[in-house]
This record gives sequence, structure tokens and C-alpha cells, in this order.
Amino acid sequence: MERSSVDLLDVLAFVRVVETGAFSRAAERMGMSKSILSRRVARLEEQLGARLLTRSASGAQPTDVGQAYFERASNVLVELEAAEEVVAEAVTQVAGPLRLSAPLSFGVLHLAPALAEFAEMHPRVELDISFEDKAVDLIAGGFDLAVRIGSLKDSALVARRIAPVRKVAVASPAYLERRGRPEQPRDLAGHDILVYANEQWRFRVGDRWEHVRGTPRLRADNGEMLRAAAVAGLGICILPSFIAAPGFEAGTLEPLLRDFPMEEGALHAVMPPGRAVTARVRALVEFLVGRFGPEPSWDPCWMAHGGAGLDLGAAPPH
Repeated sequence: MERSSVDLLDVLAFVRVVETGAFSRAAERMGMSKSILSRRVARLEEQLGARLLTRSASGAQPTDVGQAYFERASNVLVELEAAEEVVAEAVTQVAGPLRLSAPLSFGVLHLAPALAEFAEMHPRVELDISFEDKAVDLIAGGFDLAVRIGSLKDSALVARRIAPVRKVAVASPAYLERRGRPEQPRDLAGHDILVYANEQWRFRVGDRWEHVRGTPRLRADNGEMLRAAAVAGLGICILPSFIAAPGFEAGTLEPLLRDFPMEEGALHAVMPPGRAVTARVRALVEFLVGRFGPEPSWDPCWMAHGGAGLDLGAAPPH
């Protein structure tokens, strides 16, 4: 038959009696009445099926088996107190290990320098970083935090919005000089396009969304590869503005169709559910929000080229 578990408060009551040598002093130390403490010790003895204390007018002394139980139980209680201190420090101190997952391109371009700055600010934090484009299972992977782009399919995750993520059509000046500049989304049908995986191109035209297709010249599952192909003049592609912005600044890419915005996504900090948020995770989330939000630094680089003031994230009327 399975032995019923004992109440830790009963064990603590017994340990305090042995430590103080009297029920009255133990009760005072624990902040409870002597009668309640006595009942707790008696219940513990009944559950264990052994007499742990010898009571007398002068106090209480452990029996032989009680002394053996006291030595082991007191060690367990010390370990529990130490465990509580570890948890308290994790909740209040910006220190300890922090495992993070993030998308590859955003991670290399923007997150890497930010994390280096965060690490310098908090030298007691031990960062363990994984950059990959596939959405990982945070719980199975042992991640404390993930940075994700786009809609969040798992509603159980705890998320904090960091900044908007906008998309823009781009091409090199050489390509546009050779093939012409599209003025309407439908003009893309006559152009070579560079496609991210099986991405669908959808623009807002007036009060509706318009799907467009062109002739695929290249497909890739990495935004930096697409940017390199666009800079080389291979065609037109759709890029997140955080990948396209360096090309705009360098003059190797030009934004297109800015009067026809695409759907806006978002950058989120995502945490697994059911887990206490430690001080180090809170500190990193607040740092990322302050670093990248509410409006990311990379967008004015290309919005200033004639797109300033555009509300690229507004949804069309229904």
C-alpha cells in the first residue's frame, strides 16, 4: 500500500520542537498556538507509525527514531529553504541562464548587436541563443523566450508586441531602368519576381486586397538571399523593411508601389505558458521593446524616400 505523504508543516513543527526543546518555544517561533503545534506533531507520529518525541514537564526530547528522523528531515528543510532562495533570486535578480530563439535574418541583422549590448549591461546573465527560421517548440526546446515575426498561431503562448514589421516591394535601379517601374500592383505580371518560398503577394488597392503574380525568376527561403538577388538586378521581390533598409540607404535598392501597402505583421517577444517570468526574461523583453519599438529605426530609412506619413498597417474597409 502506498504510504500517504506527510504535511511539510507537520514536519517543520516537529523539527522546531527538537531544535528548541519545548512545544511552547517552538509554537512561539512558528507563530501558532501550542495546541495546534502539538496536534501537528501528533499527526506526523500517527502517519509515520512511530513515536518521535518523549514529552515531559521540562520539555520534549527526540526518541532514537525521532533523532534519526530529525537529522534527515532538517536537512531536507534546509535544502527547501535554499531552493526558495534560488527562486527568489531568479524572480528579483537579473542573473542566470537565459535561452532565446529568434529568426535567422532578423537575428543576424538586428538582434545580435542588441543582445551584445544587453549582455554588457547585465554581466550576470548567461545567454544561450539559437537563430533559425522554423518556429521551435519553446517548452520542448527549453527556451525561456523567443522573438517571432508575424501572426502567432499558438494562442497559449504569452506574447508582448515589440514593433510593427512592414513589407515593401523592391528592385535595383539597374533592373528598373532596364524593365521599367511598375505603377500598379497588376504591372508586376510583366516582371521577373523573386519569391520567398511560396509567399502570396497581396496589395491593398483602394478598399480591397489584390493578389498579383509575376514570372518567378528565383525562389529562396532566406530574405538576405532575395535581397542579394534583387541588388544584382534579377528582378523584383518583397522584403521585410528591416532587411530592405540597408539597400535603400546604400542606393542599391529602390522601394516600389508605396501607395499600395501590404499587410503589416509584428515583432513579438514570446514566452512559454505556465512558467514564472524571471527578472532576466523581463529585463530582456523590456530592453527589446525599448530598442526596437514602438516604431523601428529601419523604417524611416525607406519611408523618407517619398513614403513618409503612409499608414502601411491600416486594414481596408470591409
